[in-house]
Amino acid sequence: MNYVFVPGAWHGGWSWTPVAQRVAGTGHRGVALTLPGLAAGDDARELRLADAVTHLVTEIERRDLTDVVLVGHSWGGVPIAGAVPRLGGRLRRIVFVSAFVPRAGESMADAMGPEVGGFLRSTIAASPDHTVAVDFESFRQSLMQDEPENVQRLVHDLLVPQPGGYLLDALDTVDFGDVPITYLLAEKDQALAAPGAELAARVGVEPILLPGTHETILTHPDDVAKALRVHGSE
Repeated sequence: MNYVFVPGAWHGGWSWTPVAQRVAGTGHRGVALTLPGLAAGDDARELRLADAVTHLVTEIERRDLTDVVLVGHSWGGVPIAGAVPRLGGRLRRIVFVSAFVPRAGESMADAMGPEVGGFLRSTIAASPDHTVAVDFESFRQSLMQDEPENVQRLVHDLLVPQPGGYLLDALDTVDFGDVPITYLLAEKDQALAAPGAELAARVGVEPILLPGTHETILTHPDDVAKALRVHGSE
C-alpha cells in the first residue's frame, strides 16, 4: 500500500515524517507531501485552495501511485476531500487524523465562526503576501498544550505562514463516493473547528481515539502509525 500524508495549516510534509517512517518500516510506502506555499521561502501570494488540491492530485498521478491510503491532518482534510473525485480508482481508503471534514461551500474561515473567521480575513487582507501566521501563545495553548515548552518552541519554529487562499476558499462539492473512510481523533484535541465526533459523523463513522493533543502525529507517532495499520488499511 501507498500511504500519502497531507499536512495541516502552517505545516509541511516534515510533520508527517515520524509516522511515515514507521509505516514504511512495516513494508508499505509512506509519502509525506508539502503543499505549495508551505515550505520556507515559497511565494504564497496568488495561491488558492484549487492549487493545493491540484498539487496533491498531480503528485499522486506523477508517481503513478495506486492502492493509496490518503491521510490528512487538521486543515489537510480540506484538500484531500477536494482530491478524492479526481483520483478515481487509485484510492483504497481515506483517513482523517484530527482533521477538518469540509462541507460544500464552507471555507475554513467560515467554519471557524464569525469572530475567528473575521480575524483571519482581516489578517490575510492586511498581509503583503496574503498569509496568516500562528503566534506561539495560541499554538502553545490550543495545538500542543501539555507538552514541554522547549518541544512547543521547536515545533512552532518550523511553522510557516498559511496561504490565505487556502483558508478563504471553499470546495464547490464534497463527494467521497464509495471510498472507505476512517476518522482518528486525538483525545485532547481542542483546536478543531467542530467537535471531532461531529466531524466524523459527517462521513458516517465513529471517531477512533488516539492519545495526545492536536499535534499527536508528532508527539505520538507510534500510536498514529499503529492506528493506521489497524484501522486505516482494511
